[in-house]
Amino acid sequence: MSTAHAGPIELLVSSGIGARVRSIDWTRVSQALDAQGSAVLEHLLLPDECLALATLYPKDELFRSRVVMSRHGFGRGEYKYFKYPLPELIAELRTTVYPHLVEIANRWNESMGINVRFPAKHADFITRCHHAGQTKPTPLLLQYGAEDYNCLHQDLYGEHVFPLQLAILLSEPGRDFHGGEFVMTEQRPRMQSRAEVVPLRQGDGVVFAVHNRPVRGARGVYRVNLRHGVSRVRSGRRHTLGVIFHDAE
Repeated sequence: MSTAHAGPIELLVSSGIGARVRSIDWTRVSQALDAQGSAVLEHLLLPDECLALATLYPKDELFRSRVVMSRHGFGRGEYKYFKYPLPELIAELRTTVYPHLVEIANRWNESMGINVRFPAKHADFITRCHHAGQTKPTPLLLQYGAEDYNCLHQDLYGEHVFPLQLAILLSEPGRDFHGGEFVMTEQRPRMQSRAEVVPLRQGDGVVFAVHNRPVRGARGVYRVNLRHGVSRVRSGRRHTLGVIFHDAE
């Protein structure tokens, strides 16, 4: 389909995202996640799709809640959680990316001695969440302006937590904003925290560990604790789509 005259809603329905997800080298993604707890998915969304998603932000009818970060000590900026039914592109991202991550998630839990295993289909995992009272959708849009930032944090939301999540940059660095890098820290036992900046362009996604990941040491596998955030936006406006695979209480 030509996108030359398509509006935001059409772009979010007729996305072709499934083929893009299938074309990713998931072996490389798995290796990167094992090595550093994150992996970049380049060109996951098209520029028109990024713009269409960003322009949803003022449409309050699509969202269940709005969070102003400064009110809660989370940083500066704001974000909104989508309500069900999700826009089709976001729903498709959840259901098509999840099966490629579930094997990694189960392998990580096994190596860390965590008994939880995740079903092959995302719908079955969401059913598990809902049976436990986690019924609120967690995909969200984040909006940052000049001097805004997001403190290091973890998106847990309840007992049932899928250990990997996805963030997609909807704005173009150097054109739409300056600064605002995606940042991760990793705390290993008896060591100082290690920081990593993940470079992203518009449409790139980053898959990363929500909470813990396994690391092999001299005495076997141990858990390391990860947090993520966004550095200070120096100018412009930055939008991000967050795709979290578990729902919230």
